[in-house]
Amino acid sequence: MDEAMAAVVRECEAFGGLLYVLPPGGDALWLVLVAGVPQEIATPWRRVALTDPIPVADAVRERRLVWIGGQEEMARRYPRPALVLPYEFALAAAPIAADGELRGGLVLMWAGDRPSRLSRSERDTIEKGCRRLAGPLGRAADRGDPLLPADRPRVLPPPAGRRVSPDEATVVSAFVDRLPGGSCALDIDGHITFITPDAAGLLGRDAEEVLGTLPWESLPWMDVPQVEDRYRAALVSRQPQAFTVLRPPDTWLSFELYPDSSGISVRITRSDPTGEAPASSSVPTAGPSRATVLYHLMHLAATLTEAVGVQDVVEQTADQLLPALGAQAMVLMTAEDGRLKILGHRGYSPEIISGFDGIPLSSDIPGCEVLTTGMPGFFPSFADLRRAYPATLHQDGMASWAFLPLIASGRPIGSVLLAYDRPRNFPPGERAVLTSLAGLVGQALDRARLYDSKDHLAHRLQSALLPHTLPEIPRLRVAARYLPAARGLGIGGDFYDLIRLDDHTVGAAIGDVQGHNVDAAALMGQVRTAVHAHATVGASPADVLARTNRLLTDLDPGLFTSCVYVHLDLSARRACLATAGHPPPLLRHADGRTELLRVPPGLLLGIEPDTVYPALDVPLPHDSVLALYTDGLVEAPGVDPDDATAALAGLLEHCDPADLDAMADALIRHAPSPGDDIALLLIRPGG
Repeated sequence: MDEAMAAVVRECEAFGGLLYVLPPGGDALWLVLVAGVPQEIATPWRRVALTDPIPVADAVRERRLVWIGGQEEMARRYPRPALVLPYEFALAAAPIAADGELRGGLVLMWAGDRPSRLSRSERDTIEKGCRRLAGPLGRAADRGDPLLPADRPRVLPPPAGRRVSPDEATVVSAFVDRLPGGSCALDIDGHITFITPDAAGLLGRDAEEVLGTLPWESLPWMDVPQVEDRYRAALVSRQPQAFTVLRPPDTWLSFELYPDSSGISVRITRSDPTGEAPASSSVPTAGPSRATVLYHLMHLAATLTEAVGVQDVVEQTADQLLPALGAQAMVLMTAEDGRLKILGHRGYSPEIISGFDGIPLSSDIPGCEVLTTGMPGFFPSFADLRRAYPATLHQDGMASWAFLPLIASGRPIGSVLLAYDRPRNFPPGERAVLTSLAGLVGQALDRARLYDSKDHLAHRLQSALLPHTLPEIPRLRVAARYLPAARGLGIGGDFYDLIRLDDHTVGAAIGDVQGHNVDAAALMGQVRTAVHAHATVGASPADVLARTNRLLTDLDPGLFTSCVYVHLDLSARRACLATAGHPPPLLRHADGRTELLRVPPGLLLGIEPDTVYPALDVPLPHDSVLALYTDGLVEAPGVDPDDATAALAGLLEHCDPADLDAMADALIRHAPSPGDDIALLLIRPGG
């Protein structure tokens, strides 16, 4: 297997590769072999779920080759790995199959300066390499050999370097010593394998002290983000890198890194105190450091996990991106029915935004191309923007603009505009970082839109199942409240109802179906309808519950329901109550005294079809208030239910019965944090 992997990397002219296996029946890929890159860089992807937004997962799941031609494309399509490795490199991921059965996946990496397109011959070579690796993987699986590594993935040794004769070694040593400054070499894992006396002197250490060590561990002053970041950049991009570091107390040193497949050659020279790179250096300046990128990533990702709806995403994105990226304005937008829809903005006046919100999508509008193609647009100046969109007017007074796609599930679902009041060149590293961060926003926006859709559906369903209005009945005043649970879909099984039976009698019901989901709401609608139907034909409270109970046991929904039904005789000023495992009603008398109505308990609805529900008949004095409620109004973790009910009775006693709406609001405010939904029905005869 090792020889086959080394041959595939070599024949594809890649600098490194990762080999994954897919255990039979498994749902995740496991990294078993690493070539050409340090194992530490591959560590975040040792296990890759087939559903992860990672190139190798897509390649295996969809049985196709995935090609990423550069840093910007990686940032646009796969923001998570792009943020961890914000460097310029190309990548291919392909499935490995034997006899039609998936065995694993192959990842190959190339230097950042290669062409961005994959040629037909290169594609054929990769597919040939996958077939070559499929044989050993298939045979190992057939023999029952363990496919997963016992500990860490194996790492192939780098290719052997060219052998030199003793005479040539002497010449090479003299050549190195004549170079200005000092030189050292790092292996592929970053350990110092060679160092000249001049380099050791510049580092302030003896050569023996640093050989075999990682520079950022053996030299405390090199334990700064840009050192390890530039080492990673050199390894991953296979392009020269440079950085400047202060060696205490006052010596500035310039480092130039030149990588290849065996390691990194490092040139060390004294640097100007201003930190400028030597004039003779041909090494490109570094883009945003990995540490800076990860800092923004952690803050943005952490805040976006707390975003629930679309407006949360807008606010969190503006709060995090504008100060972190130095932008002065932001617009989050999407397409809806062929028109531009502004989801939110920051830093722009409402007058400017209103001029764009709702206009038809057109190629003349800046940013519309991002919405349709998913390709970012960067405009360092208004002249650049005007060239792309000739009809554009300079309305916002900004100097530079970035239009970034919001990608979710591989497709653009919106875009974000970042505007800067000073000119900005948008170098490649910054473009990749911006595109990657926008990818995180896109995934959060996709979740938020789904949540908003479900929340809207839940509220529509809940409002359809609960009474739109309560009937107006002479000599009776009522107030009702419903508060959804804080968790779940914002929909639940609590309900209430008021039923006009004739000119002198009224039915009142309140209940609670187990659960906080669509199933609970649907069953709640059935229970409320059944109670209403049985009540309107004149059934007694005991019969209303008994008949509803038989219906539920026949339906066998797997959910139980508590309920109280009350028959109110307004002429006789009496109430007859029956309960099915529901919290007991409270009766507040005109003088404020509040009593618990101890209705004989009955079994929850939907358990036993032949359950009998005894009833309680009580007087209903003039100006008294009957309070029916669900358990969400009183139950809280660690609180005794009897104590909670007594506290509710005390609150009811001190409320003004003349204003039932104010009384209902006061009782709702008394409720614990709404982990459960709450229904409340207050009834005052004689009003």
